[in-house]
Amino acid sequence: MLTREVRQWIEKVERNQYSYEDAMYEFIRFSRYLTKEEILQLKKRLETCYKA
Repeated sequence: MLTREVRQWIEKVERNQYSYEDAMYEFIRFSRYLTKEEILQLKKRLETCYKA
């Protein structure tokens, strides 16, 4: 279950409010509390937002 903080992070990533490095830094802070499924889901979203 994604928390409010994670949802806010996703919204900021999708609106390009974070650079890739900043997004990854924030991700590291809360990733230890996520399940493997949630991490894979967020990885897919990151890939779509930061395609070069």
